[in-house]
Amino acid sequence: MNSLASPLPNVNLKLLQTFLQVSEHSSFRVAAEKTFRSPSAVSAQVRQLEEQLGVSLFHRTTRSVRLTEEGHQLLECAQRALQEVGSGLRKIQESADVKRGRVALSCSPTIAETRLARVLAAFEQDYPGIEVSVRELTSTALFESVRRREVDFGIGPKIETSDFSFETVLDDPFYALVPKRFISTSKSTIALSTLAGMPMLVLNTATALRGMLEATLKERNLTISNRYEFTQAQTLISMATAGLGAAILPKVALPAKLGPSVYSLRIVKPPLLRQVAVITLRGQALSPASLRLVQLLRQLIADPAEKRVSEKPKRSRTRT
Repeated sequence: MNSLASPLPNVNLKLLQTFLQVSEHSSFRVAAEKTFRSPSAVSAQVRQLEEQLGVSLFHRTTRSVRLTEEGHQLLECAQRALQEVGSGLRKIQESADVKRGRVALSCSPTIAETRLARVLAAFEQDYPGIEVSVRELTSTALFESVRRREVDFGIGPKIETSDFSFETVLDDPFYALVPKRFISTSKSTIALSTLAGMPMLVLNTATALRGMLEATLKERNLTISNRYEFTQAQTLISMATAGLGAAILPKVALPAKLGPSVYSLRIVKPPLLRQVAVITLRGQALSPASLRLVQLLRQLIADPAEKRVSEKPKRSRTRT
């Protein structure tokens, strides 16, 4: 490296921006109109830049303005430099936005009860300056809160609609909590047709789970006897444990420890599954703070025990 090299000229961004305007339009007059200045002011700034660099940047005639070879070189460098500056400023702004502000979300009760706490705790630890508000809503109210932009996004079931965008973050199969006085089994599954012959405990019609259940029953030409109907999954669990009926629940709502009086059986024939998703209005862009929360949701919404099982390497079998 040449230690005797001349120091770089002190060129400010305003001069470069003026140069770029003239280069883009090949006209001092048009550049002046675009920047709301006089042609003489634009010309003076270009001359100042040329003096600082010690080269001519434009071939000027009464009819045209063209870049010199040095002008072309500066154009390429200036465009790259301003793009880098713009990118850096955006990153700084995003970093500032994610350290302050507010995120509002709505969440289905079964996810709020079982999976949301650790996500919010991790987010609060990483971004203590952001205020987060949560509304626990059944599906109908949840979608309406997103539609009205009362929240930034929702966490709930994926449904067939063109009004919303969905990013699936969890597959959640349906289970039945069946009192042992109704059935004796060594299996871990139960057919929907078998369940249909029992007194049923179900969530109310405002929930997506209830809608999925009724649609599947109709497809299979099955009917059920609703003994009780509730809003909260925990109520269904208590009722099933007391032997009042078989409760249909998503897996996330199942208790960690079952009472001795009930079976926990995955529903098959057909298997029932809901997809839990981040829900936004179609075309809506989330704020940097909301995006960080969604990122944590992707990482933490799965049950830690399930994640360990799925990540456990499979043993290869060797023949002896």
